[in-house]
Amino acid sequence: MKILRYVDQRYPLSEVPQKINLLVKKDIQRILIIKWGAMGDIANSMGVIEDIFRAFPHAAIDLNTMPAYELMFAADKRYQRVFSVDLRGKERGWQGIKRWLKLVKQGRYDVVIDLQSNDRSRFMLILMQLTGRGIRYRVGNNPGWPYNATPPTLPVTTHGFDRFRATLTSAGIPVFTEAPVLHIPSANQQAAAHILAEHHLQPKKYAVLVPGCHPAAHLKRWGADNYANLAAKLHATGIEKIVILGGPDEKDECQQIAQKCKAYAINLCGKTQILDIPVIVESALCIIANDTGIAHLTASTTTPMLVIFGPTDPRRNKPVGSRIIAIQVDIADVPCLNCYCKQPCSHHSCMKAITPEYAFAQIQQLLQSDLL
Repeated sequence: MKILRYVDQRYPLSEVPQKINLLVKKDIQRILIIKWGAMGDIANSMGVIEDIFRAFPHAAIDLNTMPAYELMFAADKRYQRVFSVDLRGKERGWQGIKRWLKLVKQGRYDVVIDLQSNDRSRFMLILMQLTGRGIRYRVGNNPGWPYNATPPTLPVTTHGFDRFRATLTSAGIPVFTEAPVLHIPSANQQAAAHILAEHHLQPKKYAVLVPGCHPAAHLKRWGADNYANLAAKLHATGIEKIVILGGPDEKDECQQIAQKCKAYAINLCGKTQILDIPVIVESALCIIANDTGIAHLTASTTTPMLVIFGPTDPRRNKPVGSRIIAIQVDIADVPCLNCYCKQPCSHHSCMKAITPEYAFAQIQQLLQSDLL
């Protein structure tokens, strides 16, 4: 089977018409950013959020996210307030809607920038407008009311990062940032430094594997055997240690790899906080990952990364960065490619076609080009 290689290809923002120009508005003092999403989507938004801060350095900016991600931003002093309402969990229904409306009304915002891509946040903002306490300037990803600045309808294959950039462009906000930008608290920097020292991980002497993903999207996993075989090949080239990262839902996968690579594997699955991870991978030689949230998070570093794609489209989902490549089989060989299926698959051809030998050759090529 033919395997294709993907690099960043940005959507031309010259094709995005400007609906309003927020930069010339003199009455903007308070801004609300809405970003709920999954971790990968959160990470992709961090580049454009940086552009918002650059465009409005004197405004008070708040962030509305989901409870799972509130701690990621709690120590970021650029935000005046970070708040969440568990609209998908215990506060589902009118209880959560009422509390969300109350919190947003209390903010007395001049601008809301809605970086969600579904209709739930749109519905909430419609309710805000109908209560007579609406927000004057409303920027959103999708066209139509209640937004007064939105991008045009974009091709279905448009990357999420480009959708965010087009949204800001429609409101006259310049976009410069090319990758996620994270603000790492000192506590996480110290914790990561302790982990590196404890396991004697020297800069550029270790590689990082991210072999898991959310259980509901298990078809995105390349497999423990493939990762273990690739780890052996990397170790044979002189890479001293192989660090395995993952969350609580990925322990079995990570443990299998660690067992197969006992002599040189460092299994950190479930032993790190989210914001420890970028510090740990920053000094690694390379990262090999599935299409998962941690991969998008590590795109905030300068470490070269190879991402293995199967049932999801790298044109839409590849982590953002010039040192990151994605590989996937050709759709001519696997017609059901990019199915986004979460049900059991009888053949899993999209992943089985990518061998450890091919992935090893690709990471070697990436490292050689990165050193030029």
